[in-house]
Formats: sequence, structure tokens, C-alpha cells
Amino acid sequence: MAIIHRTAIVHEGAQLHETVEVGAYAVIHANVKIGAGTKVGEHCVIDGHTTIGENNVFYRFCSIGGIPQDKKYNYEQTYLEIGNNNTFREFVTVNTGTAQDMGVTRIGDDNWIMAYVHIAHDCQIGSHTIIANTVQLAGHIHIGDWAIIGGMSAAHQFIHIGAHSMTGGMSSIRQDIPPFVLGAGQPYKPAGINTEGLKRRGFSDNQIQVLREAYKIIYLRQLSLEDALVEIKKLQQVHTDTTEHLQLFIDFFETAHRGIGRK
Repeated sequence: MAIIHRTAIVHEGAQLHETVEVGAYAVIHANVKIGAGTKVGEHCVIDGHTTIGENNVFYRFCSIGGIPQDKKYNYEQTYLEIGNNNTFREFVTVNTGTAQDMGVTRIGDDNWIMAYVHIAHDCQIGSHTIIANTVQLAGHIHIGDWAIIGGMSAAHQFIHIGAHSMTGGMSSIRQDIPPFVLGAGQPYKPAGINTEGLKRRGFSDNQIQVLREAYKIIYLRQLSLEDALVEIKKLQQVHTDTTEHLQLFIDFFETAHRGIGRK
């Protein structure tokens, strides 16, 4: 049997692995599934059609799986899916999806989500991200793997934030942020490549230098976006060790959802 504090409430129908721990005064509703090793802290509420993987930690007062904060929501059956090894600090809120999108909010693996973060309906969060204190994510936002968002930042609905990017604190994010890019501001402005983060993840000096060159082509050469992408594709042919990363960069620009501000 799961280790459930005597003051906690686990509704009939909830599926908890025998190694799950549930703290005092927590409430887990009927349509929730929780995998092995996950810990639910004191006063947490987990509801909705929510599936949670293994070895997650929910600190006290989290609200997970609540209905969307969307006036169009009409109590359709929508979902929240959370992977493995995530940490949710105090007062994090995560909502289920809406029928107007895919109907599911998703959070991948090994994410570090700090206190008072709000993840709205239909967000798609990758893996290994860091989302700092009081970051507010509106609906339908996509965040790539290894992205970092600084504290007290707010992101407009439908934007995409690329993998390996880093956004400074107190940023107002109104347009898409490409992969690998470092920036901040109100509104957000790009400032270069996330060099230190890429080094920590094992990118070679040459790969980082090539990504710097791609950044310069996009942001500093005063080329049209079409011409800039042609030049980046030429880089791919020369620097084969960076082909995959440059393709991620190219694909992002070619499919930008809310536009990408350039200097």
C-alpha cells in the first residue's frame, strides 16, 4: 500500500503505486494515476485526468491538474501528463488542456519548477528545463529541452521557447525565442548564444563558435530572414558536427508561431 498520511484524502478510483508517499492534508482525486517513488507533499491537491510518472516530488501546497483558466472551457474531458523525476516547489499550479488545442498539457522528465510557477492549459514542456520562481506561462506555450527561464518572467500565450535557450529574470516574453539564444528584458531582447549552458552540456568549442556565427547571420548582418537562412544552410555543409543543431535553429525560424524579434 502507498504511504498515506492519516489526514490525507485519496478518492476511490485513484491509482497510486505502492511506493507513493502522500503527506498530511493532501487531496488526490479519482482520475489521478501516480507512478513509483513519487512524493506528494502536505496540502497538495492533485485532480483532473492526471497521469504522473515516477520519482516526482511535489512540495507543499501544489495545485496540479486543475481545470483550465479559460472562459471557453466547458468541462470537456481533458488531460495532464507528467513524466519522471520532476521537482515542483511550493504553490506551483498546473492546469489540464482544452478542447481547442490537443486537449492535454504535458511536462517531460527531469524538470526543475520553482515556487509559484503557473503552467497554463495546453503547455508542452520538454525535459531538463529550469523554470524559476513565479514564472507565469500562459496557455499553449511550447518549451524545448534544457531551456531556462529566469524568475518573475511572463510569457504570452502560444509562444515557443527553443531548446537550450536562457531567458533572464523579469522578462516579458511576447515573441518566440529561438534555440540556443540568451536574452532578457521588457520586452525580451536577444543578446547572444547561451555559451555557458552549452559548455555544461558538452557542446564542443567549434559547435559553439558555429552557433555564434549563425546568431550573427540572423541578428547582426541585416539580411532578410530568407537570405539569412540560406547562409546558415551553407554553414551546415561545412561544419558537419553542428548540422543537427543548425537544423534545429533553421526549423525554428521557419515555423515561428508569434514571430521572432530581431535587432
